[in-house]
Amino acid sequence: MSYPHSTFYAKTPEETEVLSKDLASAVAAQSPIEAVIYLDGDLGAGKTTFSRYFIQSLGHNGSVKSPTYTLVEPYELETVSVYHFDLYRLADPEELEFMGIRDYFGGGTIALVEWSEKGAEYLASPDIVISINIDPAGRQFKIEARSAKGAKILQNCKCI
Repeated sequence: MSYPHSTFYAKTPEETEVLSKDLASAVAAQSPIEAVIYLDGDLGAGKTTFSRYFIQSLGHNGSVKSPTYTLVEPYELETVSVYHFDLYRLADPEELEFMGIRDYFGGGTIALVEWSEKGAEYLASPDIVISINIDPAGRQFKIEARSAKGAKILQNCKCI
């Protein structure tokens, strides 16, 4: 089955913020509010920046840091629990099984997963995959729905 996809070009962090907020709003409009979003890209591509704006637009008022050393940072918000994963330093995907990774997906949660390729078969399948590529003038976001839920979310986005 073919699902929708789109691209978005951000010349500035503020334009990345617009995309993040728009996608977060589309996810929050779902009932139940839940999604698995993979964020792919090289070091420094903007995965954590995207996540920061996304989480803050859902109502988190504090800072959003990269969970590089903890693997996951939870955000218990008023309407949804958001789990921000950074698997860059994951030595063995089996470590995810020991930390109870399956408990973080579904059940009215949003999971943002950086470096998803390191999680192998232990991760839930994505609803949306966002690939971020750096070029001299900014960032290109390739956004792909990978499920019916992801397709519905993308159809409700204004930016893409």
